Amino acid sequence: MTEIEVKIRIDDPKTFREKILGLGAVVSRDRHLERNSLFDFDPPALHQARRTLRLRTAGKRATLTFKGEPQKSRSFKVREEIETQVRNPKDLRTILKALGLRETFSYTKHRTVLRKSRLTICIDETSVGNFVELEGERHEITRFARSLGFGRADFITLSYAALLGGRGETHRAD
Repeated sequence: MTEIEVKIRIDDPKTFREKILGLGAVVSRDRHLERNSLFDFDPPALHQARRTLRLRTAGKRATLTFKGEPQKSRSFKVREEIETQVRNPKDLRTILKALGLRETFSYTKHRTVLRKSRLTICIDETSVGNFVELEGERHEITRFARSLGFGRADFITLSYAALLGGRGETHRAD
């Protein structure tokens, strides 16, 4: 599957949530804490190839995600994304370690997930600020961003790992 998304920096998540709901979106998952752990080899072959292997845990849910290298796009973050649900994250970590992977970076964020038609809208609260992440087709993203008062100049295509790198809440694992 191909993931197409952008982030936009916002001020107040609660006010922004109400604005999104006013535009017809519905809450898919209420505010929750996510822990995201990135894995790589040593030397970091995935990072060098601009690929990512992430384990995301939120409560009892866990998802393993592979992201391919970003495709060329001026305004959008576009990359292959393959996800699968994980029943036992502790055992998965053991398997990844046995394969020679190690946790190289981790971060937490609070996330609220909303949907409007086929567009996924996430409100993310991080240690470097608050963001709305829009994922869907390019025209849906652009149209919805415009209805929120944003344009392509506001689009951020960096990953959270890039945005959070070096902050106190995040760490590089040894």
